[in-house]
Amino acid sequence: MLLDRYREAIDDLFKKVRDTQTENIIKAGETVAESVANGGCIFLSSICHSMEMDSIYRGGGPIFYKHFSYNLSIENGARPRDNSDLGYDAQGAEARYALTNSNFRPGDVLFLASVSGRTKRVVDLAYEAVKLGIKVIAFTSMEYARQVEPVHPSGKKLYEIATITIDNCAPAAEAMLDVNGIEAKFGAASGIASDYIMWSITSVAVEKLLERGITPGILKSANFPGGNDYNKTVIEPNYEKYGW
Repeated sequence: MLLDRYREAIDDLFKKVRDTQTENIIKAGETVAESVANGGCIFLSSICHSMEMDSIYRGGGPIFYKHFSYNLSIENGARPRDNSDLGYDAQGAEARYALTNSNFRPGDVLFLASVSGRTKRVVDLAYEAVKLGIKVIAFTSMEYARQVEPVHPSGKKLYEIATITIDNCAPAAEAMLDVNGIEAKFGAASGIASDYIMWSITSVAVEKLLERGITPGILKSANFPGGNDYNKTVIEPNYEKYGW
């Protein structure tokens, strides 16, 4: 059955993550804990098609994860023209503007992801963040990234810029299984692996904070009786005061 093959592939994927990425997962968790303990903020940008939303304001998760995204909207109906002779240096401008006009400080942590490692918008953001003293924790597929050329003007891919890179162990081109009668492979690996990695990092961060004598605010489910009141009267005020 395809179901059995899929489950076996996921078991193998998780085992590969555990066998090869545990050291980096621990480093990432320690980095998060250190930042939080020192008054820093932890931002999650787009991780593998919005996997970050499974970590933000979730029952059982810490309140210190906050979403970060930006969008520059331009309306210009003029015909396309070549502006290269004007000497505009737009490289990284949008990412730099977003970061410097947001609530970022050196020592904060920004989680980013690109499965291929070369998504220009993501690499732009990582490149500018590191220059500002922000610690970038990147999720990527190293098998994928090593088979593609960079598109960023720096000539670098995400893993060559990030403070810590964690391999989500997805195969090149993402999918895991050959299925008779279907040309494309089936079963994306990066999303479920990234969610597994993110919660693994979180477990390390929570433990390291407790070792420092800091009790991080862990949210209750807002839909369970008493959960929303607890979050609003205990967890949120504590976060606003202390950052955890």
